[in-house]
Amino acid sequence: MALRIKSHWKDDERERSLPEIAGALAYIAWRIALDKAINLHCERFVYRDDAQRLAVIREYLVFLVQIADRLAHADLDEDDRRTLIVEFAKKLFGHVQDNSQDLLGPGDYGGPFIALLDTRSGEYAEFQFADDGPSYAFLRHLGHEIQSIMGESEENRWVIDQVMDKDGWDAYKHFARAYRNLFE
Repeated sequence: MALRIKSHWKDDERERSLPEIAGALAYIAWRIALDKAINLHCERFVYRDDAQRLAVIREYLVFLVQIADRLAHADLDEDDRRTLIVEFAKKLFGHVQDNSQDLLGPGDYGGPFIALLDTRSGEYAEFQFADDGPSYAFLRHLGHEIQSIMGESEENRWVIDQVMDKDGWDAYKHFARAYRNLFE
């Protein structure tokens, strides 16, 4: 099933603030991450439970924050870039907290997500991002982290290949297109 994402403003004449754009990006990133987590299940990879599925979604969200940061680096000055990425992370914090609480019960889920984002940001900083998208190493890191979450059981031992060769690249393309559309 193809993922359909609305990434154009209803009233395209009105100028949008960076926090408004960040809110739309967060919603789109959540949809993409959820779609990729569902796709792994459709490809016959096996989740142990909802907590594991949410961990995969969080890894995709962290990846998409890195993509947004790299795209913003090319388009925005440093202050606007910082504003966009901080607001984007805050909105994702809310999505992670609310959806995790709905599935797993009361608890602090947003705080650990921000800690994960901080850790992974340092790791992703080592990888190249060019005009045509993330490097092989960038995608391999995403695949490695998801493989670590999913484990190396017989059903899941090839998840890294699925993420690197298809799902990670697909997530990048959907998100980059939406990012550019929101700034038009």
